[in-house]
Amino acid sequence: MSFGPPPAGFGPATPPPSVPPATTPPPSAPPAPAAPAWTAPTAIEQDLFEAKSREDWAAYFDILADCRLYFEIRRDGADAEPSKTIPVFGHDPRVAGGRIWAVYTEGMLPVPDPHRVLDWQSLGWFARVWEPSDPAMIVVNPGSPCEAFLPSAPPHSAAWSQHKAKGPLNRTRVSTLRLGGPLEGPVAQGLACGALLIVWHGLPWNAMAYHGNGYKAERALLREWWGVTSREEWQVQQSALLDPDGGNPVWEFALGLRRTIARDFGGHVDTAYWRDAVARVLRGRAGGETVITPDGVTTTPGAPEAEIEARIKGVQHLVGRITRYEARFRADGILDGNRFVSSVDAWNFGRASAMARWGLGSRYCSLKEAESAVVEAGRASARSYKSWQDFAAGYILGRCLHFDDEEFGEWYTDMVDVHQVLMSEPDSPWLTVPFK
Repeated sequence: MSFGPPPAGFGPATPPPSVPPATTPPPSAPPAPAAPAWTAPTAIEQDLFEAKSREDWAAYFDILADCRLYFEIRRDGADAEPSKTIPVFGHDPRVAGGRIWAVYTEGMLPVPDPHRVLDWQSLGWFARVWEPSDPAMIVVNPGSPCEAFLPSAPPHSAAWSQHKAKGPLNRTRVSTLRLGGPLEGPVAQGLACGALLIVWHGLPWNAMAYHGNGYKAERALLREWWGVTSREEWQVQQSALLDPDGGNPVWEFALGLRRTIARDFGGHVDTAYWRDAVARVLRGRAGGETVITPDGVTTTPGAPEAEIEARIKGVQHLVGRITRYEARFRADGILDGNRFVSSVDAWNFGRASAMARWGLGSRYCSLKEAESAVVEAGRASARSYKSWQDFAAGYILGRCLHFDDEEFGEWYTDMVDVHQVLMSEPDSPWLTVPFK
């Protein structure tokens, strides 16, 4: 199938008259050096570049339709009325009148700036919301080798606005920044700790300069799920997630007791023995505990017998939940053989890696602060686990104990899907970044 020239206004703009035409060098002149090959930041930009080089505009539009298109918005407007989107238009002297609507794919985003925030939409949205007062030209990735000009006014916009995505734009997939994101070292390892969440949404796993789902969506996420509406509240949540003693004490007691039994008896722990051990330990504490305080040795008062028995029953029920989840994990490839989950610290540390980026996307912290938190999340994870497989099982168990209640619904199945992607895709950080 052959493709004719692009629609009017699409493709490279005509240079302004002040640019002199190219001339042919005399025969005696040495050949000009070859232009260096362009390394596209992600597969999206590479695909756009190749489609543009072939003048395959239908393919170019298909690629654009299947990815997020980011654009600058007014921060004061977004803060005042989050439901409204007020774009910030740009200027390009190559376009008649100079006004353009600049849009960017995920590999071409600027470093987060306190005064410059972005939102994103699908390709068709731009045609639907266009008004006569808006710029007549959309410029994709201005100044890059995959740049293109899309006339935004009808009827020309019909050439690109009808192209559709292959699926949800936030679907699970591994996306890696080949440029602009770490591929190795402590920052990459810390970013990979948040991969279950980041890859689940189809965002680049190693984007430390994070824009995520856009300024408004990132703020809404923190407000609705975490109650975070300020820098101070973000700091409290970030610190809590990085606290090595910040996990659920009941979960950690049960798992810690099993670790002790496994260490003392050489590996496998019978579930019935584990339950009995729970009862022995908790009844042994019924008379109170002796602790050392600044005032000396103190014995804490014991709890009533009925309360102790209720605790025993609750922890034994938890033991049953954990063993049933682990059986399902083995069936779904999250755990191998007779291995078990050693700790659910990963549930906090994985979210800490993501929280650092959510804070940056919401402009509640700086890039330097976010990077420091990501590195600490990686270090804390390496102290608690031996491998990405162990880390993943701890994270997924923590998520299920918190949300799923043994329904094995989306809280679980979503993680099974992203776990399979992370353990199989060649570009996955869990296959390319050492855990320690």
